[in-house]
Amino acid sequence: MSVISVRELNLFYGNKQALYNINLDVDANSITALIGPSGCGKSTFLRTLNRMNDSVPNTKITGVVKVFDEDIYGSGVEVERLRKHIGMVFQHPNPFPKSIYDNVTYGPRLHGMTDRHQLDEIVEKSLKAAALWDEVKDVLKKPATGLSGGQQQRLCIARALAVQPQVILMDEPTSALDPISTAKIEELLEELKDTYTIVIVTHNMQQAARISDKTAFFLNGELVEFDQTPTIFQNPRDKRTEDYITGRFG
Repeated sequence: MSVISVRELNLFYGNKQALYNINLDVDANSITALIGPSGCGKSTFLRTLNRMNDSVPNTKITGVVKVFDEDIYGSGVEVERLRKHIGMVFQHPNPFPKSIYDNVTYGPRLHGMTDRHQLDEIVEKSLKAAALWDEVKDVLKKPATGLSGGQQQRLCIARALAVQPQVILMDEPTSALDPISTAKIEELLEELKDTYTIVIVTHNMQQAARISDKTAFFLNGELVEFDQTPTIFQNPRDKRTEDYITGRFG
């Protein structure tokens, strides 16, 4: 079943076109990797999936992006509600300058939850899901900024999970982390896809090959090829995909 369905998507920043006629479906409970050289449009595409490009002046989008059969660019769509269902984790860990506890409860409180018992449960559940609970359960009132980089990124994942999204978007979530922290995040993503649908932008092709079910190769704002990950890496149909995978450019 497709959770996300994109048809004929074009995106313009003013007069400059950044995405060209993108067609792509994302399956439920899967990891979809977006790969390609810098500036190819993969992060721009990722941000269309929860309307983060809305904040960029003079942005124009044509085509259809459906999430759970709802056209998210249709009239009457509440962007705040949309983003509750579609969480986002960024390249660099960005914990708020608050306690670990307050970071995780930020979203639920924003949506009106005030019951302390419920908030405590959400904190424990989210931190466990992000494989961080055992490391921080005794220091929940300590500043989140005191955690290591890898712990901060897992905290950001827990913060995204706290509002019970159905889709998680990740923009190079391990590029600023050491190999051990990266391995922990990758292991975590394999577990999370049982519950969530994950779309991840990565420059690390080995990472895409390791963890994703399907891979999309972007180049110059176009979706060149999209297929099962083993096919993309072992038997690509397009020579441009093969050239990128084998390191001839990018």
